[in-house]
Amino acid sequence: MDDPSPFRLAIGFTRAQSRRMVPHPPLTRHYSSTEGKPAFVNGLFDAAATHYDAVVDWGFLRSGSPYRRWTLRQNGLKPGDRLLDVACGTGLVAAEAAKILGGAKTITCLDPSEGMLSVARTKLDATFVVGRAEKMPFADHAFDFLTMGYALRHVTSLEETFREYRRVLRPGGKLLILEVTKPSGPVGGFLFKLYFRRIYPFLTQLFTRSRAARDMMEYYWETMDACVPPESVLAALRAAGLAQVGRAKLLGLFSEYVATNPGD
Repeated sequence: MDDPSPFRLAIGFTRAQSRRMVPHPPLTRHYSSTEGKPAFVNGLFDAAATHYDAVVDWGFLRSGSPYRRWTLRQNGLKPGDRLLDVACGTGLVAAEAAKILGGAKTITCLDPSEGMLSVARTKLDATFVVGRAEKMPFADHAFDFLTMGYALRHVTSLEETFREYRRVLRPGGKLLILEVTKPSGPVGGFLFKLYFRRIYPFLTQLFTRSRAARDMMEYYWETMDACVPPESVLAALRAAGLAQVGRAKLLGLFSEYVATNPGD
């Protein structure tokens, strides 16, 4: 019998569409094809935007802000850098970057969800743009540093996204993508599934009394479960022409993907 696991489905799907390497196959319970994904995801985040910060804060034991600020510093963000935060959401990464940069004047935040951007605008005096990672409305070589926090699973094409990242980064510019990665071991995988599939969505609805917030966290689990392995992400970064590609792991759970634009 064929193995119907998300990993094999993802590999088969990406082989069939090698020019569009997707982070996971279509989740047909929500949308029928990759083309229908953006509208579904936008609606999901628009509906739950007002609950997002609180849910993420307690869901990760209030560790998110110091971790984001620490990893931005560790990966070289410095005052004077022109920063693009892609899929900025409610501005959680950008807010920590502003503390390093000494303000948000050199920060541009991009997101397709008006609901999430409306929350981000209350925190930062940055430039806010509605748009998607796969086709960004920015000039070539416009930024020194590019970040994406826990949103890679929501794009429609890894290679299209990463080619855009290379295009908008100046030669030598740096890329940092933060993600949550399902552990490969049986014990870690079991605990990960128990928390993100069962406990986290249940507590989200209990504390927020919002079905939309619970739907958002259930979808988070589904995308993490179906996501292609880190090796595929690294391969897509290299295929887009980025250099010094690497991945750091933290606690067997968090992935930090890094790369630079080598120039032409």
